[in-house]
Amino acid sequence: MKERMEIKNLDDLYEAILHLETVEECRSFFKDLCTIPELKALSQRFQVAKMLMDDNVYSEIVRKTGASTATISRVNRSLTYDGSGGYNIVFDRMNKKKESEE
Repeated sequence: MKERMEIKNLDDLYEAILHLETVEECRSFFKDLCTIPELKALSQRFQVAKMLMDDNVYSEIVRKTGASTATISRVNRSLTYDGSGGYNIVFDRMNKKKESEE
């Protein structure tokens, strides 16, 4: 029962995020929702994922992001083995948007 409630709460959060229309709205919402360390951690993981997708090596990622090798490994595992494909969805759409703007 508790797990279903937590999943419902997550679905409510995801729905709320889908209602944001601009980067500024997103920035305001996440600033209200998360602490600075939480935002930094999310941002760092996203940067790590981008760098892994661009075939950067761990040492370069550590140097540029400050992420631990454990964090890099966790993100890499999500990208290549047991993730749900969320990173790929976002990166594919970002690339398509960038290509259409060029």
